[in-house]
Amino acid sequence: MIKIYTVISCSSCKKAKEWMTERGLEYKEISLLNDDISREDFLKILSLTEDGFEEIISKRSRAYQRLKINFDQISVNELIELIQENRTLLRRPLILDDKRLQVGYNEDDIRKFLPREVREVEMRTASENIRALDLERSEMA
Repeated sequence: MIKIYTVISCSSCKKAKEWMTERGLEYKEISLLNDDISREDFLKILSLTEDGFEEIISKRSRAYQRLKINFDQISVNELIELIQENRTLLRRPLILDDKRLQVGYNEDDIRKFLPREVREVEMRTASENIRALDLERSEMA
C-alpha cells in the first residue's frame, strides 16, 4: 500500500494525490499534523532514504531554523523524537511503499509507484510515438 504523508495546505501534496487518483492507484493519506504517526513509521521512512536524515528534513522550514539541528551530534532516537514533536521539519509529501521512498512531488520520479506492467505499456507507447515522429520527419525531408 502506498502511503502519502501530507500537509493540507501543501500544493505538492495535492499534485501527488491527484496524480495517484488519476491513475487509479490506491493510497493512504496520513496528515503530518493531525494523524498519529508511530516511531516505527518514522524509522521505516528513514530506512528508505538514500542520504539519511538530511533527505527528509526541510532546511527551509521555520522549525529547522528555530531548532538549529546539528546532524553530526544527534542520534537517530533523538532525531525521531524531534520529528515527532516538530513534524513541520519534514519535507513533503513523503510518498512510500514497502520498497521505495519519494521526497517531494516530481512527475518523472513518481512513476516508480506505477505497477511494472503499466510502466512497460507506457514505455512501449512512447517508443512507438517517437518512431512515428521520426518516420514522419524523414518523409517530409
